[in-house]
Amino acid sequence: MVGQRVLVPSIQVRALASELWRGKKNNYMEIFSYIWEYYLYIPLFNFLVWLYINYAFFNLGLAVIILTIMLRIALLPFTILTEKSKIVGSQLSEEISKIRKDFTGDTVKQKELIRLALKKRKLHPWAKAIVLGVQFLVLVLLYQVFVGGINSEAKLHLLYPSITRPDFINTKFLFLDIGQHNLFMAAVVAGYLFAEILINFWERRGRVSKQEQLYSLLFPASIFVLLAILPSVKSIFILTSLVFSSIISSITALVKFSIKQTKKSNN
Repeated sequence: MVGQRVLVPSIQVRALASELWRGKKNNYMEIFSYIWEYYLYIPLFNFLVWLYINYAFFNLGLAVIILTIMLRIALLPFTILTEKSKIVGSQLSEEISKIRKDFTGDTVKQKELIRLALKKRKLHPWAKAIVLGVQFLVLVLLYQVFVGGINSEAKLHLLYPSITRPDFINTKFLFLDIGQHNLFMAAVVAGYLFAEILINFWERRGRVSKQEQLYSLLFPASIFVLLAILPSVKSIFILTSLVFSSIISSITALVKFSIKQTKKSNN
């Protein structure tokens, strides 16, 4: 009948909507896969091989170390912001402690002054998130580079025409094959992390809670288990990045010490 409203059963509507969503989801996945393959994975693989041929003396372990250092230098502006936030955070903590001490009985005044102190001193928590996020991304890409063997035809045919194709990529570095898992390297990384945590506890010179004690044991242990089952290239990447971070943290500690000394001399 003309003008009569046609009703589509709700089941058909839901099925149609589900089909459209699946199609849209597949399109998103295809776009993501294309970006991952052609803008992240293949460029990183080519760059790693280029470093291996030109600057690492045909040593893939050394190429990974150079790659890690270059990555950390590229992320240095965000690392500096992170370290600056540590200094500001330390100063802020001291200022808040002083406010609470000076206005013990006046909680309203405490909140007002603390709010002003937080507003005056800017922290950049997002900077650390960027540094960690980019490093995690490269870790995942490195896993893809080594999974299935870096010397396989499926990998080598991905090289750009401008990159000289090596007959064989040497994965031996010092005493280990970085394409295979290595318990010793996993233990070195876990031990380094544990030492860093202990140093951090010592620098704070405060009481360590049971949760922090548990963290100091479980976190390095979980890293050891994870790295023990992954190619040791991950251990080399993480250890190089940790050493780089330690150097930056040492510089930050010197800056904090000089600031304290300046304050003492002014007082």
